[in-house]
Amino acid sequence: MTDSLTFADSTVIAASPEAVYALVSDVTRTGEWSPVCEACWWDEGEGPRVGATFTGRNVTPGRTWETRCEVTVADEGRAFGWSVTGGNVLWTYTMRPVDGGTELTESWEFTPQGQAFLAAKFPDDAEAQIAAREQLARTGIPATLARMREILEQG
Repeated sequence: MTDSLTFADSTVIAASPEAVYALVSDVTRTGEWSPVCEACWWDEGEGPRVGATFTGRNVTPGRTWETRCEVTVADEGRAFGWSVTGGNVLWTYTMRPVDGGTELTESWEFTPQGQAFLAAKFPDDAEAQIAAREQLARTGIPATLARMREILEQG
């Protein structure tokens, strides 16, 4: 567990980078596109800016859990991202103008710290737990991007 596990995927959306950013940075809408994250809500008085905090509720078959998140990048029209549970997992969306709209890339990084956290939480099943998180990212990111594209292009 010395290396981060990472995965990223991209899609082109027929919308401006600012419109894509507006959707991505509205964490309260995450349940509309994520296959795992059912809902997110800002801490009182918070919003999409660096240092802001929110909670996410995740649901998979047989398990529901909540995570605390902190916004790490909020660059309108360019990037929005957050850290889960103090750096265990990093999620970042980047936007790049292209012909026909915006290329949106979603990136996931499961840090060594996060893997160690999960190994301590599930000592008898750590390898399977870590592999399951990686599989969720590998299947969830393309599904998330497709749903975001659909939301933005159908208005």
